[in-house]
Amino acid sequence: MIDPDTKAGWVPEADEVDEEEEMPLSLRLSIADTLTLGNATCGFMAVYFTTTGILIPHLTGSQETGMARHSAATAVILMLCAAVFDLFDGLVARKLRSSPMGAELDNLSDLISFGLAPAYFVLVYGMVADDAHQRVAAVGAIVVLLAVVLRLARFSCVTVKDGTFQGMPSPFGALTVVSIVLLELPFVATLLAILGTAWLMVSRVEYPKPRGRLAVAMLSWIVLGMGLMAAWAFDAPSGQLLLQTGCALQLVMGAVIPLFATARRVNNFRDNRREARAAQLP
Repeated sequence: MIDPDTKAGWVPEADEVDEEEEMPLSLRLSIADTLTLGNATCGFMAVYFTTTGILIPHLTGSQETGMARHSAATAVILMLCAAVFDLFDGLVARKLRSSPMGAELDNLSDLISFGLAPAYFVLVYGMVADDAHQRVAAVGAIVVLLAVVLRLARFSCVTVKDGTFQGMPSPFGALTVVSIVLLELPFVATLLAILGTAWLMVSRVEYPKPRGRLAVAMLSWIVLGMGLMAAWAFDAPSGQLLLQTGCALQLVMGAVIPLFATARRVNNFRDNRREARAAQLP
């Protein structure tokens, strides 16, 4: 039908309504995407509790150490919750489906929870710790943030063999950085350990993906970490010792896994070389 005034065709009104009501496929959130948004929310709230419970009381001269301990524990527990969301959104996406936005949402959420939140934790540590140097700690925080940015960008561009990550996964790296801070080591040792963790995140060391039994073990470790943080926050008997033990184990895991990965790569190289020599023999 032609409009006599404009000489243009009329579009039926019902079709216009249908086109407006129909949501593009790229804007529909799946269950996995909802878990990913939970990851981002936990990361943002970790920054919030670090600011309101640790940084602001320090700047205002408050002597309430209990509130700082509770806020630090809450911030770390929220990062642990973010790791749980990150673990399950991948499992759900493989079992069900993910929207076309899934990969981008995952990277952006990881940047908040495992890049910004731990880097900000390091920055605040440099401002409130007695033996810390604020500007040097700020440099360490920037290195952590940039390492996560580079790691996530490389993850989107580089294809690696199935079942492995190239470089320390950002959730594992974030928890390792926070554990280093909570160990309350001397400042120089803390900074060097943080820089070493940042290097592992952008390295080519292979880490196994958390699937099957490894996913269950990772989830159990996260739940144990939450329990240790709660015991420390509420000043339970031996809570400080339990916290330091858990943080030390996290640090040991961060150092041992690359050693095992390197040893496995060397052994595979030797086996392949041995098989090649055997194939050349008459």
